[in-house]
Amino acid sequence: MDSKSGGAFIRLVEIMDDLREKCPWDKKQTIQSLRQMTIEEMYELADAITEEDWKGIKEELGDLLLHIVFYAKIGSEQKQFELDEVINGICEKLISRHPHIYGDVEVNDADDVKRNWEKLKLKEGKKSVIEGVPKSLPATVKAMRLQEKAKQVGFEWDNKEQVWDKVEEEISELKAAIAEGSQPKIEEEFGDVVFSLINYARFLQVDAENALERTNKKFIHRFTQMEQLALQSGKALQDMSLQEMDAIWNTIKQQRQQD
Repeated sequence: MDSKSGGAFIRLVEIMDDLREKCPWDKKQTIQSLRQMTIEEMYELADAITEEDWKGIKEELGDLLLHIVFYAKIGSEQKQFELDEVINGICEKLISRHPHIYGDVEVNDADDVKRNWEKLKLKEGKKSVIEGVPKSLPATVKAMRLQEKAKQVGFEWDNKEQVWDKVEEEISELKAAIAEGSQPKIEEEFGDVVFSLINYARFLQVDAENALERTNKKFIHRFTQMEQLALQSGKALQDMSLQEMDAIWNTIKQQRQQD
């Protein structure tokens, strides 16, 4: 961190001290009251990243940094920890988990780094390589993290063709469950299909969560356009047939492809 960044960080800490002492709203906040706001800030950052909105990313990073300083301030007040302990704690963790930089361990690529990282965490007391995956993660992100962690101990397919074979196998099992008519079985097999598709996305080097969110945004854009075009023709969507709506949808889709 250069002196300019260091000075800016100190300025933020000093402002936080002022707000905690003088602002009625800031004075009443607790770690529990901040929790939901922090989650919202994380999702706002995720949205900005999906849009590759660098101005938004910069702003949301600032909001998150404020939350980190806020939690540290409360931790200090509660005599639990100080801000310097938070910073030094992550510094020590980074040093200990990068022996290829700060020690004599040799690595060939990023995969070696990840494998060493998981081995070191087990030495630190973790009982399972998947223990550190947060329970409250969105299901798609959680599936990605579970698969990535399992990979570090060799629980991984050799190539994407094998993974696609697994996708097709899971689809066949879903079809069989549908034919059987058991709703719990259908849900279980559907989950297996999604999990295997997320695994396939990894082999394609695609971020499954981001890909789905981009599709969500595309659907929202096209659907709202369809509503507008329908109104321009003097109709509401609920008064149109599926064939009429589909025709408008295809027109919007073709316009997007031509742009």
